[in-house]
Amino acid sequence: MTGLFWLTDAQMARLAPFFPKPHGKPRVDDRRVLSGIIFINRGLRWRDAPAAFGPHKTLNNRWKRWSDKGIFARMMAGLAGEHGEQKTVMIDATYLKAHQTATSMAAEKRGRGRLIGRTKGGINTKLHAICDSRGRPLDLFVTAGQVSDYIGDRALLSTLPDVDWLLGDRGYDADWFREAWKYKGIRACIPGRKQRKKQAEYDKRRHKRRNRIEIMFGRLKDWRRVATRYDRCPKVFLSAIALAALVIFWL
Repeated sequence: MTGLFWLTDAQMARLAPFFPKPHGKPRVDDRRVLSGIIFINRGLRWRDAPAAFGPHKTLNNRWKRWSDKGIFARMMAGLAGEHGEQKTVMIDATYLKAHQTATSMAAEKRGRGRLIGRTKGGINTKLHAICDSRGRPLDLFVTAGQVSDYIGDRALLSTLPDVDWLLGDRGYDADWFREAWKYKGIRACIPGRKQRKKQAEYDKRRHKRRNRIEIMFGRLKDWRRVATRYDRCPKVFLSAIALAALVIFWL
């Protein structure tokens, strides 16, 4: 059928090493199910899955099972590990709106444990990311919306590749932050906060390249299940983000 998404032989070959080994009964066709999962994550409900991909329950069950096992996150991390970046990385965070289906909090007060929080912009989740000089995501991390950028940075610090420069906005201007990168031999290109008594020097021309991570966020948000969080489970939501990043940037 035309207009549907289908993984190619080359793409399946790249993903195959990350597939879990089947136990007992053989799995339903991987290409058909994974192509359907990707198609749905772009902007449909599971019940609206085209018949060409098979029963929507089969797609949804595989999606939840592999998300819970972290399969999609490992796919993205594995392919992103081939980035080859040696010069520059960028760090930033963005807010992702939480739909009422994800924020129903009868069982857990205020969504505790779901990584959902309230900010001036409403109820949302925050996505923290590091990308390379080409604007391809290298690592992703989600927190509740009200969590500071520094918390996300600490989580991403250990996975940072060995590069020369780190680009960030004023939200990452802190002495301990700069010292942490300096200790790793990385030069921080970050403008200082306006309340600083002594403004930090930075390369303004180099800093303009940081718009690539903003473009990356925009492309990820083209996917419905990323732009709006429908999943209550944060692991499943992170899988949706990782899957979008995988298809857009690494396949």
